[in-house]
Order: sequence, then C-alpha cells, then structure tokens
Amino acid sequence: MSSKAIAEYDAKLLLAYWLPRSPAPSDSLSFKVSDTFVYPSPKVAQVSWDESSNTITPDTQLPSWVFSTKLVAKPDQLIKRRGKSGLLLLNKDWPEAKKWIADRAGKQTKVESVTGQLTNFIVEPFLPHTQHTEYYVCVNSAREGDSILFTHEGGIDVGDVDAKALKLDIPIGSEFPSRQIIKNVLLKNVPEAKKETLIDFLVRLYAVYVDLHFAYLEINPLICLDGANGKPPTIHYLDMAAKLDQTAESICGPKWAIARDLSVYELGVTPATSKAVSADRGPPMVWPAPFGRHLTKEEAYVQKLDGSTGASLKLTVLNPEGRVWTMVAGGGASVVYSDAIAAHGFAHELANYGEYSGAPTEGQTYEYAKTIIDLITRGVPREDGKILIIGGGIANFTNVAATFKGIIRALREYQKQLIAHRVRIFVRRGGPNYQEGLKAMRLLGESLGVPIKVYGPETHITDIVPLALGIKNKRLKPGENGRGEPVSIPPSTPGTPPSNVKAIDAEIIEVGTIGADGTRIQPNDQIVHFDEPKGTRTRPSYRPFDATTRAFVYGLQPRAIQGMLDFDYSCGRATPSVSAMVYPFGGHHIQKFYWGTKETLLPVYTSLDDAVKKHPDTDVVVNFASSRSVYSSTLDILKFSQIRSIAIIAEGVPERHARELLYLAKKKSVLIIGPATVGGVKPGCFKIGNSGGMMDNIIASKLYRPGSVGYVSKSGGMSNELNNILSLVTNGTYEGIAIGGDRYPGSTFIDHLLRYEADPDCKMLVLLGEVGGIEEYRVIEAVRKGTIKKPIVAWCIGTCAKMFATEVQFGHAGSLANTELETADAKNKAMRAAGLIVPETFEDLPEVLKETYEKLVNAGAIVPKPEREPPVIPMDYKWAQELGLIRKPAAFISTISDERGQELLYAGMRISDVFKENIGVGGVVSLLWFKRRLPEYATKFIEMVLMLTADHGPAVSGAMNTIVASRAGKDLISSLASGLLTIGSRFGGALDEAASMFSSAYDRGLTPREFVDEARRANKLSNLFSHLTTPTVSGIGHKIKSVNNPDLRVELVKEFVRKNFPTHTLLDYALAVEKVTTSKKDTLILNVDGCIAVCFVDLLRDSGAFTREEAEEYTKIGTLNGLFVLGRSIGFIGHHLDQKRLKAPLYRHPADDIFIEMNEISQQRILGKVH
Repeated sequence: MSSKAIAEYDAKLLLAYWLPRSPAPSDSLSFKVSDTFVYPSPKVAQVSWDESSNTITPDTQLPSWVFSTKLVAKPDQLIKRRGKSGLLLLNKDWPEAKKWIADRAGKQTKVESVTGQLTNFIVEPFLPHTQHTEYYVCVNSAREGDSILFTHEGGIDVGDVDAKALKLDIPIGSEFPSRQIIKNVLLKNVPEAKKETLIDFLVRLYAVYVDLHFAYLEINPLICLDGANGKPPTIHYLDMAAKLDQTAESICGPKWAIARDLSVYELGVTPATSKAVSADRGPPMVWPAPFGRHLTKEEAYVQKLDGSTGASLKLTVLNPEGRVWTMVAGGGASVVYSDAIAAHGFAHELANYGEYSGAPTEGQTYEYAKTIIDLITRGVPREDGKILIIGGGIANFTNVAATFKGIIRALREYQKQLIAHRVRIFVRRGGPNYQEGLKAMRLLGESLGVPIKVYGPETHITDIVPLALGIKNKRLKPGENGRGEPVSIPPSTPGTPPSNVKAIDAEIIEVGTIGADGTRIQPNDQIVHFDEPKGTRTRPSYRPFDATTRAFVYGLQPRAIQGMLDFDYSCGRATPSVSAMVYPFGGHHIQKFYWGTKETLLPVYTSLDDAVKKHPDTDVVVNFASSRSVYSSTLDILKFSQIRSIAIIAEGVPERHARELLYLAKKKSVLIIGPATVGGVKPGCFKIGNSGGMMDNIIASKLYRPGSVGYVSKSGGMSNELNNILSLVTNGTYEGIAIGGDRYPGSTFIDHLLRYEADPDCKMLVLLGEVGGIEEYRVIEAVRKGTIKKPIVAWCIGTCAKMFATEVQFGHAGSLANTELETADAKNKAMRAAGLIVPETFEDLPEVLKETYEKLVNAGAIVPKPEREPPVIPMDYKWAQELGLIRKPAAFISTISDERGQELLYAGMRISDVFKENIGVGGVVSLLWFKRRLPEYATKFIEMVLMLTADHGPAVSGAMNTIVASRAGKDLISSLASGLLTIGSRFGGALDEAASMFSSAYDRGLTPREFVDEARRANKLSNLFSHLTTPTVSGIGHKIKSVNNPDLRVELVKEFVRKNFPTHTLLDYALAVEKVTTSKKDTLILNVDGCIAVCFVDLLRDSGAFTREEAEEYTKIGTLNGLFVLGRSIGFIGHHLDQKRLKAPLYRHPADDIFIEMNEISQQRILGKVH
C-alpha cells in the first residue's frame, strides 16, 4: 500500500532532524526563514515493552534529560483521544512516569470500542503553557494538491476541524503561497507578535512534508509561546499524527533512517546493540499495526515475503478461532470474497483477510499457503469443521497452474492436520493455464482425503461462497445436481487435453520447401511486412482507441506484446497495434513476433525521440517501466505532443509523483490510465498490455468484437470478471478500463464514464467502485445533473469493512475508508439514491446487468448482431507444452540436480537439508556423483582423498603449466585449465587404470606374483613414473619413497581404511603385490594413487551402497580420476593465486636447459609448375 501511519515518536524525530534541513520545494522567497527563528529542540524518548522478558526499556537506553525533567508519558500506538481515555500522564518525574508505564505495559486496554495491548510509549518534557497558546495545524493531500488547515483554537477540545479551521490550498504545479497570503488566510486570529514565527514554522513544515513524502501530518496542539526578554516566540509540538507514503521508501528511505539514528541528536543515549547491518545510517522506518491488532508472527512473515518480491502477498488474521479461511488471488477479488462471506452472515467466522497477486512464484505461493494452512490447523478441531476458500478472479498474466503447484505442495504437507480438522476446500479460478491448475486441484482432492470442489470461470466468482457455507443460492437455478448450486468440474482422464482445443488446419510450410512453380520457400517469405501509415489520424476525444490505434511499448515486454498482436489478429486488424518498443538500456535492434501463423518484425529504439520520428501515427504509450523509473520516463513521454494516451502499469509509484504526472497530463490533455493498472481493452480494436488475459479468455469473453457495455473499475482481475459476466448476460464489452488501485489514478471513474456517455456506440455503463476515496461521488453528481443519461449499473466492493473490529487495509493502496463518506455502504446507498442501478449484493450483479441489457434491447437501443467466428490463433509452443497438449523429447537428460523449484535439490536432497545434516563436501560428492547418500566413513574417505591429492609441489607438470600460464597474464580459469590438461596416463590420471588392473587381477584369481609376472610380460610400465626402469603395474612405484622411507600419505589411507571400512580385500591384495615388487627394488611400493584406487574399489564393492555392476561401471567411467582432478584443482588454484600475489613476471625457460639439434635437409624440395 502507499499511505501508512507511523508512530508519533518517529514523526517527531523526522521533524526534529529535517525541519532545519529539508530543501524548499521551490525557489520561492516564501521559503526563506527569519534568522531569529528557533527550531524546536529534539527531545523525545521511546519506552517499549519486551514481551520475552516482561520488562520495559532500561534506563541506560534513555537520554539524560529524562531523569532531570518533569515529563509527559502516553502510549504511542496510533490511538486517538488518549487524554479522554485516561492514557496521558502529565508533569511527573521519571520514577513516577516509569511506574505508570510499567503498570500498563503489556496489559490489555480498551479504548472506545477497541481492545489492545499497550507495548510502546512516548516520553517528552512537560511544557507548562496556557490554553491561548494552543493551535492546530494539519497538512494533508488530495488529488488536486495539498492543503494546510490551521485554527487558533487547538487542543483536546478542538472540535470539528473541517468546520472551524482556516484552509490554504496548494494545487499541484502552483507556486507556494507568499508569506502575506499565509498570514491573511491562515493567521487571521493569531496575535501579530506570533505571526512571523508561525509563518516560518509553516513554510518549513511544508518543506519537510514534501521532501519526506508525507501523506498526512497533524499537530494538535501546536504550542507557540510568547517571546521573553526580547527573544522571538518559540514553537513546540505536543501531540502529532502522521502518515508517510510507503511507496516512496526507495527515495526517502535513507532520509527516514537517519532521522531515527539517535546519535545525530547527541541525546546521550546508549542504544540497544544490534548485530544487524542496516542499509542506511539509522534503522529503517517501522510501520506499526493499528491499535488492537498486534502483528502476529505469521503476518510479519508474510509481510517480509511481500517486501522481498515484486508480487503482492498480504495477510491479516482477523479471528484465529474462525471457521472460514480464504486464500484469494487478486486485490479486488479478495475484497469481493470477504464481502460475500459477510453478506451471508458469517463475518464473525471470517478468520483472515489476504491476497496474493502479481504472478508470485511457486515457491512464494507455497510459503504463503503453508502459513495460512498452518493457522487453519491449529488448536482443537471443531465439530463443524473448517472451510478454506481458494478463490480468485480471472487472471491477466499469472500462471494459475504454477501458483497452484505451490498451494498443492502445502496442502500435501498438511494432509493429516487438514483431515483432523475436517477442512473442506472450495476452489474457483480462471486465467492463464487455469485448466491445468484446476485439474491438478481436482486430482489432489481424489488422493488427499480432504473434500475439494473445483470450479472454473463459468461459475460466478463468489458462487462458491454460499456453497461452502451450506447456504442455498437463491440466484441460481437448479443445475445438474438439482440443488441450485454450481457444478464442480468432473473427473477426467489424466493427460487428456481439453475438449475445446481446436486443431490448426493451416498447412505448415517449411523454409526450403520447393513449391509447385519450382520456387523455393525463403526465410523472409514467412515474415509479414506492414507499410508505415502516412500522416496522422484523428479520432474524437471520447474515443482514444480504435482499430487503427498504434502504440509504443516502453520496456522489453515480449509476452505482453505478443498478446497484443494475437488480440489484433483475432480482431481482424489490418496492422499490428504495436509499432515499436522503446528500451533505453540496449542498442537499436529488431525483434520478431508472431502475426497469426507467420512472423513480423518490430523495431526497438533506445529513446522515445527516435521512435516518434519514425512513427508519426503512434499516439499511445504503454509504459512498463519500474516504479523507480516510471516517473522520469513518463515525464519524458509527456514532452511529445504526438502522444495522447499513456498507460502506466507499475505498482508502487509514489503518490506525489503520481499527482504531478496527472497534473501535467491534464494540462496537455493527455489521457493517463494507471498507475498500478493492467490497462484496458477496446474489443475488436485495441488492448493494453496484458489486459483481458490469454487468448482463451479473450475468445471466451468475446473481446475480439465490440459489444455495447462500457465499464470502468479499479481492479485488473475484476475487469476480467466483468468481461466474463458481460459476455454471458449481454452482448459483451464495448470498452473496459481498469484505472488502477492507487489513491490517485491518472484518470478517474468519471473521466471514462463521460467518454462512454459521449460515444454513440456505447449504450450501457457499468461502474465497479470500492471502499476508499470519493471518486464515486463525482459520478453521482454527474447523474444528478443529467450529464450522464445512459443507464449505469454500479456497485462498490468493500461492504465487509464495517464488520471488522479494527482497521484493515485491503489489497489496493486506495481501498481504505478515512471517513464514513468513503465506506462502500455509504457509496452504494448514495448511488442508489441518485438513480444509479445498484444491486443488493455483488452476487446479484449479473442478474441486474442482464435485466438492464434486456430492457435496452426491447427498447431498440441495442440491436444484437450475429456472432462471428474469430480466426484461430496458433498456441505458442512453450505454452502448449505447459498445458500438456504436445510433447517433445528432451535434448538433455539430467538426474543429479534440479534448481527449478523453490529450493535447489542435489539428487532429491534439499540444499537446506545438506547443511542441516552437515553432510560435508564428501556427502555432496556422493549425491552428485553417485546419486545417493553414502555412509559417513565413505564421505570422510572422499574428503580425505581430496585433501591428499590437493597438491604435490610446484615441480609436477600440472602445477608448472598452471604457473607458466599465470605468469603469462592469464586469468584463473585459463591457468587452471592449462594445468588440468596435463592430467593423463603419465601424470595423475592413473587411478582408473590402477583400479582396473588390480581388480581385474584379483577377480581372475591371479596370485600377486602371477599378476606381477603378467604385467612384466605385457611390458606395463608405471604410467605415473615412466622414469622407473623396472617393469611394474600402475599404482606401484615412487621416485623417492621406499620401504624404509614410506609415503606418509599412503600410511594415512591404510590406517583410515583398516579402521573404518567393513572390508578391504583389494587393499590387502595390493599390499601383497607390493611385497613382490619391493623384493626386486625397494622403491616399488604401493604409491598414493594406487592405494587410493584400490581402497576406492573396496568402498564401491563392499559399502553396500552399490551393486557389483554399478561398482564396475563407476570404475570404468572415470570416477577415480575425477577425484584426482577435483582435489588437484585446489592446488592449481593455489599456485595461480600465489603467482598473482607475488606479481611474478612472464616466465622464459633458460636456453641452456634446452638441447637443440637441427638436422640438415636430406632431400631437396620439389617445385611444381601450374599450367
């Protein structure tokens, strides 16, 4: 969300630090402060209750002035009217204040109708003053600009501020008022001696308000004490309430943080130590929950998930003991489901509010679902069981099947608990890949042992609510089951594609095919080229989009663009609606997209300036820039008079930026849709980005041709629901716009409804509003005045808000009622009174739409047209594969690891378990090389081998090659590769051969002497030590070590194996061979490579983890040499780093160390002639 309340303590710290520092919003002289102005001193302390120790903040963490000053103490938890509730302590020393706080900390306290736990308190110096020095000031924001409210009668009995306060409006884009205007408008009733001081404070207050992106700031009372001894009056603020725009955190986060760093005030505070490293100087801003709602561990976890993803994840636990739980996709849809549950009288059983949207990953959905399911299955099971509604609208771009995978995984994990708590699950969803998602849910229900009923978009979005609650739905006629309820999706054969999938009859002509006329098909023959339209086209102002509309897409969004082009093709457009892409971070290039069964090319420009020059007919921009860059990019777009409409897709655009953009757009007569929108659709003509969802939904909702109904809503998902409903009960959508869920959308309900009113082809209007804001009242006023004459069906979602004991922020940033006027009930009542057609509940909306439409048809205002079949759009290969409609053999097969899920898997073992069970490097090798867990002694042996083979000095060929390459200036990878390439039968690569020779001899029953004799006859010299003159076998012999000077590495291996291996048959055999060879020469010992080789064969054969066939296979495919390569890489890297650290120069081998012999040419060269 955007506007969020902060603690009074934090608000005062922000003012204390930034009041003298914030830059003026403009160069106006009004912002110059008198030299005599005294900034308020930053004396404020926070005392918090620690639940784990049941103690409050220790004295050592409080500023020194607390112990020497009379104090004021009060709770700091967004509580209004604390004085009237007895929660205010005045004029007390710290011991008394400390006792007062300690007596209340952690206790449940009732404030008006809300009960909550007191956990945070604010302590300040007591300020003696008279009532005539108390003032009231409030700065707040509205769509048109900011306002400063001021009254000279502040304090606890301020009364109706809106009625008595003087008001100074500061419209967006205007200059800040002069000091004289401030004096004349706001300070009429203030003594003359205080006016200049108050003006200084107000201009600095407004500078901070703008600089730190405040959304609301109220001070009551504001104290202005008379000046003494010739000094000017002084400012002090007692109570303060504030809201910040949370979406501005990327801009203001460092500013908020530094103000919360107590060390900058030199307050003598010893802050609590923390090992956490903050991103900024000072701790980040804290967003407290409303009083009465303590943020639970689960809510905090979901909040953390939400903050770490571009998707939206929300959870509010309303009643942990409740029977009805929801897991709803979509900000608008989540409110609709809560409304339906409350409307049926189950608000007291509604356990939670929440939503997930914005295409969360499978892993994120799993974590979200697991959190909710864990809450559902706590406590003692209820006799009447529990209900879980997994609902949602028709998604625009979220892969339903992918998100359902995460939910299904969580449901499987909690199978026993779900059964124990008698949980029944009801699922309704639509959107991309919903068929597979619903099918997976239905199959889960057949195996889980938990009742799961599954419904698709053919079922009204909330029809599953009465079904889940066991209430008869009066609106529905009896279905196939005869009970007046929707019919659950029946079982189907796994793997069977949906029955409505159409075959593509179009002949696929391969490039290179020779046609009947003898010509060969060329690559370009499959590419469709479109001529650029000459000049510009004009359209009436009420019709910004038609069948000739063309758009630039800002950002690389191939999926959205392909969706727009597929829509164009299905509508029968002559040209694509996208003329080009603009992407500042890459060079000019071309990208290919499908146009029906063929392809077309779209240019990509690095600047809008280039795009506009090349495409003068394009007047729409779909801006996919991120929330951080969308402000600057849209400002750039607004510089071009050619652009008449802009869709801003990004969520999280700071409100001040959004208001500035809509002001500039209005000034230039540019239509802005968004921010935080999916866009809109003009059936048969044009669609914005991902609006309307995938092609199956576009066809099902008949968006390929125009209908007669124009609608406007805030929610993108609910727009798809309206498209679906209108296609079922009317002749369909004429135009539909989702203005976005933020508080200040670029265009409002009335802007679009007035367009529809002026458009003769639009016969009927629909408004889907929601709780929060007052934009619906502008529509009411237009209907009352007769500006809107066409029938308008309207409904405002969020009627459940009145049922909640504490304030709940719904999915959209703007869906929060600040006054009674902004509640959904008040709006619905006012709309009904004004003559709009308002159903009794949202569930009745389809029936009301149908009745209104049929009246227009009967009156002849609407003449239904015959339906036409849209052209078949071939499904993209990747999407068809996801749907299971096609199959293709994999180009590669991998069986050792998988990174596709939430967690990396090594041979099926989660990476978190790898560390939890501390299996070590040897355990990881066993998983990735052998696809199984080996006994601990085996993994320790692998680690031992790696350590023993890590290095053998700089003189061996591999190390030397690494050093030479490193000194030649090569990087680590090149140097390492140079060393590794020397490994072979003569250096390091004899482990496999040694293992093969020893195991073969043993298996054939040869005695050690027979084995040595056979090797001598075959002239098998040691591949490791070719300098040896005595014939022997691989793994036998050493240049230095001997019987009397044994290799300690071999001794270590023998000792470990004898102590830990269950058997060591081949090692014993090899040692017997050693006795034979050392009788001829004492250096023909079993060397480290041979010892490792035979011991590893013992491990493979006798550990019980492998069959004999597997053991033989691993010996043959290079496993043992792999151990040497892996181990020796450690040493090679060490040699490379050593040379770099020493800054060793290029190596040149001494010439006197090379014997050069040049033979004379013994044969003359033959010269040939070419004729």
